[in-house]
Amino acid sequence: MKKLIIARRVSQASFLLLFIYVLWSTTYPLKGLIHPEMLFKTDPLIMIMTSIAERALIAGTILSVSMLILTIILGRFFCGWICPLGTMIDAGGAFGKIKRENDRLNDKIHPVKLYVLAAILIFAVFGRQEAWLLDPIVLMARFISLVLIPFVTSNITFIFELLIRKFGSQGAIGDLYHSLQSSVLGIKVTYFAHSWLILSIFAAILAVTALMKRLWCRGLCPLGALYSFAARFSMLRRVVDISAKGGTGKAPCRMGAIKDDSSYKKSECILCMDCVYSYPPHLTRFSWPLFRHPEENQRPDEGSILDSSAASRPQNDAGGGISRKKFLFVLLTPLLLSGFKFNERKEIGKPEGQGHGPKPEGIIRPPAALNEDDFLNRCVRCGNCMKVCPTNGLQPLSPETGYASMWTPELVPETGYCEYKCTLCGNTCPTGAIKRVTQAEKLSIKLGTASIDRSICIAWAGNKECIVCEEHCPIYEKAIKLKEEVVGGVRIFRPSIDEALCVGCGICQNKCPTRPVRAVRVSPRNSYRP
Repeated sequence: MKKLIIARRVSQASFLLLFIYVLWSTTYPLKGLIHPEMLFKTDPLIMIMTSIAERALIAGTILSVSMLILTIILGRFFCGWICPLGTMIDAGGAFGKIKRENDRLNDKIHPVKLYVLAAILIFAVFGRQEAWLLDPIVLMARFISLVLIPFVTSNITFIFELLIRKFGSQGAIGDLYHSLQSSVLGIKVTYFAHSWLILSIFAAILAVTALMKRLWCRGLCPLGALYSFAARFSMLRRVVDISAKGGTGKAPCRMGAIKDDSSYKKSECILCMDCVYSYPPHLTRFSWPLFRHPEENQRPDEGSILDSSAASRPQNDAGGGISRKKFLFVLLTPLLLSGFKFNERKEIGKPEGQGHGPKPEGIIRPPAALNEDDFLNRCVRCGNCMKVCPTNGLQPLSPETGYASMWTPELVPETGYCEYKCTLCGNTCPTGAIKRVTQAEKLSIKLGTASIDRSICIAWAGNKECIVCEEHCPIYEKAIKLKEEVVGGVRIFRPSIDEALCVGCGICQNKCPTRPVRAVRVSPRNSYRP
């Protein structure tokens, strides 16, 4: 019985379901058992690169470093036993055959992710956080929050709507639907723009598995590269007894970590345990230093081989890969060139958008979002703030606005407004791109200012009674004032904006009945400065 493989699969399935549960429960009123920001605070790539780019120790960075320490003890366990994207990749390639590979091909593929990681580090050192683009946790969270969950909930709702039309809202069907609304479905079915692009990227990552098992993990994943570097020092090591009967042949490996001579690259092993049970069976084990066979060869970066000819084997990694010294040089050089200081902060008064380009015109950021340049550095496009927004007003920005702001959140009042007393977006942001504020602080944050286009307003242009915007304004003193006028012998109340009171929540624009263009529109303010 393949107990280790079964344990690994159970672990993968459990963590994937846990990952989905946490994101699914990221909705108003945020009562999940695990806070959604924890998914990202244990991600060393996101936390470390954001801290470097922002020249500040982001809350949670120490926790993420503990994952690297565990990797030094256990090896690359995260990639094989926990990573939700790795689990999806394994599931997608479960029915494919592992093609025969050679060391030369793997030696060309494996170093690529290290150069990807080095490039992300160089960007971070010079003030640009680009880890969000390829980080597997962010990719998976973005897909689940902005594509999978809306797809599932909208289809469940559609099915119930058909059943209720046929059988009525009373009875078991109606009761079940209402119970799901308060649990699985959330308070409303959400929609997110540009989800097709997010789905396409996710599908492409899974599709490349058809070319080679775990090709994404082998050659592109920057988080895998970070764990790969830490795993070089792992104390847990694979041992192969090729002197035993039947000890011939090369075991298949989904990561291409096993070499032609049956040794392996410790940095590429994700502890999937396939080799323990594959041909030849029961000749492979993983051991700790205290339990190691006295004849085992103690090579620093490879597993041990129990064989009389082991001493004649090469003592270093065979060709093609990037050496540890070269990789350290690539990592440390930009740090030295930039004169990096960990307690250095960006100047608060610097021109907005410096280093990333100006903020796209007309964009309303979430309440308490940092000034644009710091916001873009800290935002990892995880989708937490958009998923938790109770009105579905926070939407991902289109790639058409530019790469720098792509998939960052914007408030779209015509889709949903900013709930006046809601602070959930700041509470779920893992990097502080949206600051945590109290409810009292939130009430005074100004997102923008509303204005009324009198040429299309029903009360102004049509001379008809309409006070919808004033009725919905959440400000106690009412930021929308009604002015009584007599038009053609008829008394009409016409709205006007008190700019001093308006906070730009967008509910007036959302509720305005004029179509196709709303008569009330909110213009954004520049930024939030805590």
